[in-house]
Amino acid sequence: MAGLLAGPVDQVAPRLLGAVLRHGDVAVRLTEVEAYAGPADPGSHAYRGMTRRNATMFGPAAHLYCYFTYGMHVCCNVVTGGAGDPSAVLLRAGEVVAGIEVARERRPGSTDRDLARGPARLCRALGIALDHDGTDLAVGPILLEPGEPPATCSSGPRVGLRGAPERPWRFWVTGHPTVSIYRPAKARTPRTTA
Repeated sequence: MAGLLAGPVDQVAPRLLGAVLRHGDVAVRLTEVEAYAGPADPGSHAYRGMTRRNATMFGPAAHLYCYFTYGMHVCCNVVTGGAGDPSAVLLRAGEVVAGIEVARERRPGSTDRDLARGPARLCRALGIALDHDGTDLAVGPILLEPGEPPATCSSGPRVGLRGAPERPWRFWVTGHPTVSIYRPAKARTPRTTA
């Protein structure tokens, strides 16, 4: 796995396409990821330095960085930088390749295409919770396994970012139905004073 995660995060991210994330009975083949380069990247959680929330991003590599968003969802990243180099790849979407019945129970009412389509859905389908933050992906209980690289992949801007939105650091398996829909950041509406 070390070779898979070695190098600058924008080069590592597309190599994760086709890799398999496994937790218990459920396995998801990754079809969409986004790269975040720490203090050199205004879109990164680590842009302003280390906090209690983002400490896992600061290394070592091959660990899972989990965070809570919108007050209700858990999302996860694979840490790629070494100690003190807070680079990580957000796992945006994937295809459930094992344990589909368990994933369906965790995401009732979802189509099979949508079980892990989006970062919060991916975590829900795999049963990844906030307390999995810091998990060593070589030891478990969540494992990252190399997979078959896709025949073709595409890249474009990251989803919903205001900081460095122009960077083409979102990577996906071209034409795969589980890839999420691109949405740019919503413009902030200026506050009015009365």
